[in-house]
Amino acid sequence: MTLKIERNSDGRTIGRVRSEHLEKLKKQTGVKGASIVFDMECVTLVDLEVVRFLNACEKSGIELIHCSPYIREWMGCEQDRRDKARKFRLQKSTYAHKARKEKENYNESS
Repeated sequence: MTLKIERNSDGRTIGRVRSEHLEKLKKQTGVKGASIVFDMECVTLVDLEVVRFLNACEKSGIELIHCSPYIREWMGCEQDRRDKARKFRLQKSTYAHKARKEKENYNESS
């Protein structure tokens, strides 16, 4: 068994959580008006897509408890990487916009 979700007041996941389990987890988090907590105590292995999903869960207000240090560290690294990529894209688009403006100004003055 690689994934088990216990239905009670929280979502307790057990075992390995991989990207093919995300649809099942997304259905669990789609409950309207429910306060959702993922108990990660028995989760032993995750993959990159799950790390991204867990970051999105926390961002949307889902609480993760008993999350192993390696998963927390990976989540932090992935969030840092995404923040840096977002900042780079923003800088790149700003520079591109400036270059277009300079080109337009140059063309108008010629």
